[in-house]
This record gives sequence, structure tokens and C-alpha cells, in this order.
Amino acid sequence: MVALDAVSTTRSPLAEISTSLKALVLNASYEPLRIVSWQKALILWFQDKVEILEYHKAFVRSVTTTFDLPSVMRLKAYIKPKKIDGVRFCRENVYIRDNFTCQYCVKKFAQKDLTIDHVLPASQGGPKIWTNVVSACRKCNQTKANRTPEKAGMPLLRPPRVPSWLPVLEHEILTEKIPGSWKDYLRFK
Repeated sequence: MVALDAVSTTRSPLAEISTSLKALVLNASYEPLRIVSWQKALILWFQDKVEILEYHKAFVRSVTTTFDLPSVMRLKAYIKPKKIDGVRFCRENVYIRDNFTCQYCVKKFAQKDLTIDHVLPASQGGPKIWTNVVSACRKCNQTKANRTPEKAGMPLLRPPRVPSWLPVLEHEILTEKIPGSWKDYLRFK
């Protein structure tokens, strides 16, 4: 077992571990809903909103009590999934749509190293919509500057489009190390 000292203020390897210990939240019907931090998982448990199905091999301590960290939790009440009329337009969803790839140099980047580029520059009346923005690395975005891809001689990998869906939960899961305790509750295509 790994102990995480919740009151410690010094940065240690244990602090690094604590940020990776997330919990899979299932609906009352056992459908995967989302992934939450271990802190949020404990709050849901303290509020008696979930039952814990699996635990990590780690725990946190308060002054008087030790708590095992939840790995898989099921909501006690069924939550009807929200009906979404299309995918919400935001920076992170553009990166996911473009597979974290610069649409000019075709290299993959971490989210922090990407920018949003207007195909038709905003200064020329280009709107901030799905079909006019792409993921671009900083270097390509600066090289293209205030020009269209054609004028800059920088063809796009593929034209921007409005996505019909985004694999948000799958994206979160694929970017993280999947705990063995989650495998029985997830089905991959």
C-alpha cells in the first residue's frame, strides 16, 4: 500500500502519485460516465452519492482516520445522460478532433504546445467556428501569420469540419494508465 499524506505541504514522489490516482464513475446502470480525481471521489463517497466497487492500493490519512482510495464507483441514483445537440465548440475539443496534430506540419504535440489557428484569419473576417479553426503548433501558427494557408504556402492536412461526436471518455482513458480494476467495467471497440 502507498500512503498519501494529505496534510503534507512538501512536493514528493507521493504527491506525483496522488495526481494519477483517479476513479472511474459509473452510472447506477454500470455505464461509464466520467473519470474524477481521487479527491472528488472521496467527496462523492462522503456525500453518500456512490458505492465503491473497487479500490486502489493506496490510501490517504487524516489526523485520526485512514481512507482507502476508490478506483471504481457506482452512483446510487441513475442520472439520465444529457442529450447534446452537437459537440461543444472549445479549444480542447478542437485539439481532440484534430488528434493533437498540427494541421500544417503533421506532427503530434502535447495540448500545452498547441494553439488554435483561424484558416481564414480573424482580421480578414474569419469566424471562430468549427469549419474555420484548426490545431497548429506555435511555429506553424507564427509562420502562417495573418494569411490563408494558400497564401502562406502551407496546405492543411485535412479541411476543418464539424465533428458529429467526440470520444471524450475514451480520450481520457487512452491518455492515462488504465488501472486493472477498471477493465471489467469498460468495453472497447
